[in-house]
Amino acid sequence: MEIDWSDIQEIAIELSENFPNIDPQWISFPDLHKKICNLDCFKGDPNSSNERILEAIQMAWIGESD
Repeated sequence: MEIDWSDIQEIAIELSENFPNIDPQWISFPDLHKKICNLDCFKGDPNSSNERILEAIQMAWIGESD
């Protein structure tokens, strides 16, 4: 399954599974962006993200971590 920036919940699940020891509440947006772009299933354009998308992914990841 390939995911893109619009697949916010799927990205959050992948991050939660791949980085279980990271508290997403404290991750910086540049670090979050790098982790997303390095996911095996992520096929989106790295230049197509913005702060709003990263914030939504971070919030979804926090929800997955609870």
